[in-house]
Amino acid sequence: MMRIGVAGAGLIGKRHIKAIGRVPGVQLSGVLDPAVTPPSDLPMVADIEALAACSDGVILAVPNALHRPMAVALVKAHCPVLVEKPLAGTAAEGAEMVSAADRVGVPLLVGHHRRHNPLIAKAKEIIDSGSLGPITAVHGHCWLPKPDRYYANAWRQGAGAGPLFINLIHDVDVLMHLCGPITEVQAFESNAIRGAEAEEVSVAILRFASGALGTVNLSDVSLGPWSWELTAGENPAYPATDQSSYVIGGRNGSLALPNLTLWHQEDGPDWWAPMSTTRVPLDQVDPLEAQIAHFADVIRGDAQPIVTSQDGLRAVQVVEAIKQAAQTGQAVAIDT
Repeated sequence: MMRIGVAGAGLIGKRHIKAIGRVPGVQLSGVLDPAVTPPSDLPMVADIEALAACSDGVILAVPNALHRPMAVALVKAHCPVLVEKPLAGTAAEGAEMVSAADRVGVPLLVGHHRRHNPLIAKAKEIIDSGSLGPITAVHGHCWLPKPDRYYANAWRQGAGAGPLFINLIHDVDVLMHLCGPITEVQAFESNAIRGAEAEEVSVAILRFASGALGTVNLSDVSLGPWSWELTAGENPAYPATDQSSYVIGGRNGSLALPNLTLWHQEDGPDWWAPMSTTRVPLDQVDPLEAQIAHFADVIRGDAQPIVTSQDGLRAVQVVEAIKQAAQTGQAVAIDT
């Protein structure tokens, strides 16, 4: 039985704890969270060293500022780690984590759980098949109508706690997984509604290494149904809509996600010819459960990480670049 510990018993930590209980061959070994006070039905431990000692691997679901010190402590204890996104609060901290894990040879995975959704795997298969032709244009839509009570915790209004690092980093990871590395960004942002330090709206233009161009439109102060959370049906906490959140365009076709709708024309691109649509059927799978099962396989040595520490670092670098571009008004290049 693979023993998985969890550091952090907040919103996402609780979901990981419940998911561990549903994955065969895996058990919850310990939980670290000073905010959980006795009595508790969870196997609480006192510190990160105790969690490492009782676990074959640990999921870090703690605030971003704790990712680097806790992950470094775990890999030094030769304990594999699955870090909730973002990998770190800054690219510099993320690079330190990647280096520490590489030196010791301990797996460091990043919790971009959407990659474990069969919808994304099928989209990747469709794009890689070449049926869309060369990818030319990409759009990601991420409107999250968060209520004011979400921001009752003051830390959620501070720098680095806005929807760029909390939400859009997932979309950035998915779009790079499907369409390749992002090499340059331009951006604007606004905080005109709440006036807090954290951004509320961010719109960015993306240049991909392939030559494709993309846009992402992020807002947590716009009421609308267009975000992965509200369209993919992954989490029952969000009422599902029938809209799409990503559109990926190629010379010979386009693909909308998460509804997996393919758009084609019989004789190739022709402005005046009718288009046909095909919706690819696919069964739902809980990506958090799939991610935990995969983490266990990596610990056993039966699999290589689907989302590597380098993938997580790349996503942080792109989001940092979006923030920098919005603040300076200048395009920001990202090293490949």
